[in-house]
Amino acid sequence: MRIPFPIYIPLLKAAGFAALLFLVEIYQGTAPAFAICAFIFIVIATLTFNLAGGLSRPSGAYVFFYSILAVILGLVWKAILGEPADTNLAQPNLTMEVYVGSIAAMWIAVAVSRKLALKRPLLGNLVTPANMQNAAVGCMVTGITMAVALQTVEVQQGSALSALSQINRFLPLALILGIIYEIRRTGGRRSVSWIVLISGGAIFCQGLLGFSKEAIFTPFACWLIAAGSQGYRFSKAQIFSLVIGILLMGHYLVPYAQYGRNFVEPTFAGRVRTSVDLLSDLEDTRTKYESSSADYYDRRIQGYFDTSQGLMDRLQMISPDDVLHDLTEKRGPIGSFPIIMEFENLIPHFLWPSKPAVNFGNFYAHEMGGLADDDVTTGVSFSPSGEAFHVARWMGIFFWAPLVWILLFTLFDSLCGDTRVSPWGLLMCAYFAHIAPEAGLAGAIYMMGPITVGLVVAAFASAYVMPLIGTLFKGPSQVTVHRGIPVRGVPRRARTLPQPGIGQ
Repeated sequence: MRIPFPIYIPLLKAAGFAALLFLVEIYQGTAPAFAICAFIFIVIATLTFNLAGGLSRPSGAYVFFYSILAVILGLVWKAILGEPADTNLAQPNLTMEVYVGSIAAMWIAVAVSRKLALKRPLLGNLVTPANMQNAAVGCMVTGITMAVALQTVEVQQGSALSALSQINRFLPLALILGIIYEIRRTGGRRSVSWIVLISGGAIFCQGLLGFSKEAIFTPFACWLIAAGSQGYRFSKAQIFSLVIGILLMGHYLVPYAQYGRNFVEPTFAGRVRTSVDLLSDLEDTRTKYESSSADYYDRRIQGYFDTSQGLMDRLQMISPDDVLHDLTEKRGPIGSFPIIMEFENLIPHFLWPSKPAVNFGNFYAHEMGGLADDDVTTGVSFSPSGEAFHVARWMGIFFWAPLVWILLFTLFDSLCGDTRVSPWGLLMCAYFAHIAPEAGLAGAIYMMGPITVGLVVAAFASAYVMPLIGTLFKGPSQVTVHRGIPVRGVPRRARTLPQPGIGQ
């Protein structure tokens, strides 16, 4: 079985799926207006995805992950549970209307960015097949070295290490390069090598020590995206293991990451000690998380389903967006200053030493209530639609959101081009899996700053520096030279003149 890497989704099939979901929602008691909006959203999302070029372009990946993880998956799971889709929401019709307006604005953004994006990507495929393995090794060594330094040395805001931490993209890039190289080297028989295992394990460990769900799931996201782009065929055992692994991670490691954030230690030794304590009894950690006061607050935000659904609670943005929409309806929009401040935040710290820290997820959480006054770290994730509506209502949906998306899509489509031949594009697809559905507009703006710089640095370093580092650690790459096609005949070949005394 091949991992699907959709480039185009037939509109008729998507409309049929949307119609089936509509009928199920009506049968389960969902209000017709809500169900109709859900149908329209799926149809427009399909049109937008196809217009962007599907997963072959970073913009298409953004559309895909926003549509699936912010809205569609939550609606489908609600139908599977047999619950009306508009229950447990304060502003159900408004929430779906915002999603419909947002996906229409995203269609406009894709259409405009296609006209503006460069036809020939700026980065292209800088890494050649001959140096891809050593480039992956160099990225792995550099990424692990930087990760150790950042974990063991105190990082001061505005320092060189702080800047490096924001542009460090070497470990996930090593993972993607290693997967692509192994699939091509073995003719599709294998996708995992020692480079992939070490790079993925290092990212996974970072997630455990930092209590980061994003880092914990990043190795699997990179593997699926990179293998899918190469048409890798999975065995039944691999598919079964992948499904079981994701379910176990959702059951145990998501609560671990959520609960562990309450005990973050400032030192590396302290973080290791806390991680070991919580990992030693994951069932107890899960139980403590479910009974903690933090979980009560999470259920208020993530309570779209009648009962807790674990990881599925966080694979939808309908309920947190609805809470923010309800707040907007009661208090009015807060204005465009969050968007302006996020763009200002792109200025490097060495150029603006007194630059204030920006965390609007925390700010919105305080607006909703439930956080202590001195809590400046806890935040809530929202989709870009939720934040856009809270900023300026429909002006946010049809002006600020498409403006940010046009800039984002034009930038990354111009840099990366076709993701099937560009490892940089695949890296952005992996980041968009997290940024698109749950990082608001702030996440999209952040992508245009440190993420872009890190991408460009990683691309050129992978082409010119990382192969040298890789050669130092493992030796020169072994390049397989394929035989040429034998020449069967050469037309107009000159005849050999007979030798004197031969054939006479």
